[in-house]
Amino acid sequence: MKILYHHRIASKDGQYVHVEEMVKAFRNLGHEVIMVAPSVAEKNEFGSEGGFVKLLKQNMPKALYELLELAYSVVAYQKLVKAIRQHRPDVIYERYNLFLPAGVWASKRYKLPFLLEVNAPLFDERSKYDGIALKRLARWTERCAWRNADLVLPVTQVLANRVMQENIPPERIRVVPNGIDADKFGEVLDSEMCKRELGLEGRLVLGFTGFIRDWHGLDKVVDLLSVENGDKRHLLVVGDGPARAAIEQRAAELSVSDQVTITGVVKRDKIPAYVSAFDIALQPDVVDYASPLKMFEYLALGRAIVAPDKDNIKEILEHKKNGYLFKADDTTAFLDATEQLCRNNELRQGLAQQARETIFNKDYTWLNNAKVVTGLFESLLAKLQP
Repeated sequence: MKILYHHRIASKDGQYVHVEEMVKAFRNLGHEVIMVAPSVAEKNEFGSEGGFVKLLKQNMPKALYELLELAYSVVAYQKLVKAIRQHRPDVIYERYNLFLPAGVWASKRYKLPFLLEVNAPLFDERSKYDGIALKRLARWTERCAWRNADLVLPVTQVLANRVMQENIPPERIRVVPNGIDADKFGEVLDSEMCKRELGLEGRLVLGFTGFIRDWHGLDKVVDLLSVENGDKRHLLVVGDGPARAAIEQRAAELSVSDQVTITGVVKRDKIPAYVSAFDIALQPDVVDYASPLKMFEYLALGRAIVAPDKDNIKEILEHKKNGYLFKADDTTAFLDATEQLCRNNELRQGLAQQARETIFNKDYTWLNNAKVVTGLFESLLAKLQP
């Protein structure tokens, strides 16, 4: 099968990981993938947030930037048309973005099956966090994409429910959660060896991976390092972000700076070794509709996970089975849950074992996701046969 893969990602972050892993999985199944996408992310280091595209967004009036986004759709459509004429793909797979109806236009013109991967309700998200100037236009582009896709593929059932609010029938929605690359995360590394290589032997390691934001509340976790017998605990943050300073300041105030390590951005292939040093993997918070990449990596590497009891998290984790859930939006509950695991080695080990089993029993892998997607394409193509 020839798959035309279209996206508009400029940053090289978790979004880019999803794209990269799905493309790899499609190709591992023997399918040909033709990419139509900006070249910006390819040139950046992992962890970058979009280069000049980010600068444009920060410095231009919102309305003008949004019109430029829509104008890019004309460019994207021309690229899609060129790729379709040159490669004759069987189908189009697109990662949804706001102000991006190009995939719909191309699929309609060339009568190609069109699947739309949806990772967030971007109209809602951008309205809440950034603000949208051209609201009616933005809403139209979202509905245009969702309603004209043959199938919409949200990453959680919570997000699927949001898609259905736009009059998309359930039979045209298929939830496809995030996953892991079994080649990268299939082997559980020796935890003590990983700790030793990081200079953390003999420590109880509380760990977090990703971009650190204030709402993660990791500065509060520092308090757990200063309790009685807490001197053997260590907070290992694999990543960077605006909340780094608050974590380091709190550690200095409590005189536990030597019990905190913040690595900064690391290469993706180094993540398993860092996570394998965790005794407790922290998922302090998550947006209500997301399918967190880090959580699947924590599961695959057999870590004891602390996470909020939000509906999207409960689609994957069950309390005291493969994770330890706390009342969402309650910092005290988060810290209490983490403290419980710090003090209960048997519980940690039980959660870790079932975490690992969850990934492979339910096949939360990119390869399985690719099989699901190509199976859906095959069904659509069969309906087109005379």
